[in-house]
Amino acid sequence: MDQKTIQTDVAIIGAGTAGLYALREVRRANKQFVLIDKGPLGTTCARVGCMPSKLALHEGALQKRQQNTENKTNTFDADKLNKTWARLQEQRDFFANRASKAATSAAKDQLLTGNARFLTPTTLEVSNAGQITLVQAKKVIIANGSRPAIPAWLDPVLEHTISTDELFELKELPSSIGILGLGAIGMEMGLALSRLGIKVVGADLSPAIAGIADPHINEQAIARFSQEMELWLGQPTAVSLADKGVLLQSGNRQAKVDLLLAALGRRPNLDALNLQAAGFPLNEKGIPAFNPHTMQITGLPVFLAGDCTGSKTLMHEASAEGSIAGFNAVQDNPVCFKRMQSLGIAFSDPDVFSVGETLGNLKEHNTITGKAQGTNNGRARVLHEENSLLHIYADAQSGTLLGAAGMTARGEHLAHLLAWAIQRQETAASLLQMPFYHPVLEEMIQSALQDIVRQMPVQSPYPFGLSVLNCN
Repeated sequence: MDQKTIQTDVAIIGAGTAGLYALREVRRANKQFVLIDKGPLGTTCARVGCMPSKLALHEGALQKRQQNTENKTNTFDADKLNKTWARLQEQRDFFANRASKAATSAAKDQLLTGNARFLTPTTLEVSNAGQITLVQAKKVIIANGSRPAIPAWLDPVLEHTISTDELFELKELPSSIGILGLGAIGMEMGLALSRLGIKVVGADLSPAIAGIADPHINEQAIARFSQEMELWLGQPTAVSLADKGVLLQSGNRQAKVDLLLAALGRRPNLDALNLQAAGFPLNEKGIPAFNPHTMQITGLPVFLAGDCTGSKTLMHEASAEGSIAGFNAVQDNPVCFKRMQSLGIAFSDPDVFSVGETLGNLKEHNTITGKAQGTNNGRARVLHEENSLLHIYADAQSGTLLGAAGMTARGEHLAHLLAWAIQRQETAASLLQMPFYHPVLEEMIQSALQDIVRQMPVQSPYPFGLSVLNCN
């Protein structure tokens, strides 16, 4: 077996979002590097995550709008659906190819294709088609992503089961599909496929959907989305083979579906790296202890970034972690960086979102909840989204915003405004001094802020939303 050795300043495992952001910082420092990836190139977001899922949601929304306009019933049309899916895959390939070209352009001759495993914390063995390359690095960044979790109890129906990664490779879509796991991706794909004309049955052991922690938001969301897809919540679901498909059973309910989509989360791609044998101390999940503000693994010149950390599998978190890891990998002493405010969005239309602290993490007696409903918002009524609901959580004494949750039309925009405000430690009173146009959905934020101010123990003598100017 052929073998060669490479010595470098920084070795980066993984050419996804986190790896490429890490590479940017290493290149800025003019350090030698090698970028290792087993392929295919193209980020998880571009190939199988945020971009194709949003394409599917957009196509579903277009079809739903057309049906509403023509007053037609949503029916399964295999030929039309498969043509739509083929167009979606072409658009997905555009995003994936662009991400792939970004990796090859950034790494050039320093891109090493193959499977990496650690021999020591700074020595890697990379194998590809009989060729072995030893990489000896001063620092290493692990950013090799994650993969869908497919538990062993699905083995009896594995031939009729696909992961969220495999969904976007299908050439033909089924007339019915069961979805196990109703987190953000499970709900997004369930609603998208339902709007495209597929019968969808979604099941989750949790009583909440899309990771919603606020019980009132969850109740409103279930009422809204159960009109579009069947929801089985709060009970285990058994699966067994049926004639040309899978039988789902939960309590006294059962349904036969052609295909099963496992949307049961993702697991870090760390198990193939030989970490324990190479001297990495691991926790019960097989993940090394690391500092989230430096991304450095405790006691080692090695850094983690992105989905492989097992924490927030989101692109903006991966880019931040990659930047932190890449910057610190070229420093003599690592720098601690402040992490961004927590932000999660399910593009379910109406969107479901959570920002900052969740209700369960807040002490009720120290917190005020400001509420706003779509029934009282002119723009929401125009859009026929009166069921929109927004909760903003604030400190009971200062009015400082701590978190928010909602299910609203175009909630992606409200979520960003609230995340920025919470990160800047704005108060309900200070935000009310900002302009709110009419009629806009942002007035729901204004209404919730006013609700907070009304509940404050100390009331300002001045009108809500006005700041005093010294005219003398």
